Amino acid sequence: MQSIMKEISHVFESLKPTDPVVINMHQKPDPDAMGSALGLYHFIKKLGNPVVVISPTNWADFLKWMPGIEDVIDFESKGELARKYLSAAKWLFSLDYNHFNRTRYMEGVLIQMECKKVLIDHHREPQTECFDFGYSDITKSSTSEMIYDFIVLSGKKELIDQNIAACLYAGVMADTGSFRFSSTSPDTHKMIAELQAYDIDHPRIHSNVYDNFQENRLRFIGHVLLNRMEILYDHNAAIIAIPKADILKFHIKTGDTEGLVNYPLSIQGIEMAALLIDRDEERKWSFRSRETFDCNTFARKYFEGGGHFNASGGRSNLSVDENVKAFKKALIEFTSNNNNK
Repeated sequence: MQSIMKEISHVFESLKPTDPVVINMHQKPDPDAMGSALGLYHFIKKLGNPVVVISPTNWADFLKWMPGIEDVIDFESKGELARKYLSAAKWLFSLDYNHFNRTRYMEGVLIQMECKKVLIDHHREPQTECFDFGYSDITKSSTSEMIYDFIVLSGKKELIDQNIAACLYAGVMADTGSFRFSSTSPDTHKMIAELQAYDIDHPRIHSNVYDNFQENRLRFIGHVLLNRMEILYDHNAAIIAIPKADILKFHIKTGDTEGLVNYPLSIQGIEMAALLIDRDEERKWSFRSRETFDCNTFARKYFEGGGHFNASGGRSNLSVDENVKAFKKALIEFTSNNNNK
């Protein structure tokens, strides 16, 4: 393994038209992960390369409208087929994750692949030693915006079509919180204006992502906010801890908890929110914050995670109750240390 990734522009010098390409993203892909992957998929397909998208896991129903998603392979349910494409690949494009451990059971396979590996991602502290080429920029709004930059850099912007534009628009829209987060730059708005010129139905895209759930999800959210949310005013924080029993009772599927961690941030004075979900094999954390709380450092230090300054994730093998206790202890320590600096 080399220690320094080459600039992403060098990809165009090495990528041959006949080279098979695999695109993958992190497990349980969100709109940015899937949108960036499918946007790149349609572009590379237009270049003439054999290309396939492989997701480490299944994905939310609200993503099923995306052009090309019917061709995406789920590694967990179609492992044999996925491994066939992975073994034949000359190129691997890894999108919207900074470390192979974000790909769950694909991690070992991806590390062992001997093809050219390309990282395109906007999370902190990327695993650069594992990639031949890379574009890593934490100031970017989304990986979808970075795929747009990659296409422009290729000199083949004319290949962008309605399908590419719709996928990239959805990714940027979701990762910027409908363009309200601070990562939404002037360049982001310029990109969105250009994508809209491809006659994408942006109101419908927004509706597909945000207004496309079953009744049980709304009842689940009400139950969670009433019974599982604890406000820690002394630390300007909130925690929502969801046991497995709630997941089963309300028939919660992949994607149904999307955005739930943001609800406590609408409470006056709350600077940090945490969401804990009891999954089958482990407990999963999501952390969100306003301006000053460093979720990335907090997640890395206490919960085997990381991500962005204001949005990160983590994991733990402890029980839900043990995790809640660990969170409160960590929060006191972390805020105390930072307040004393």
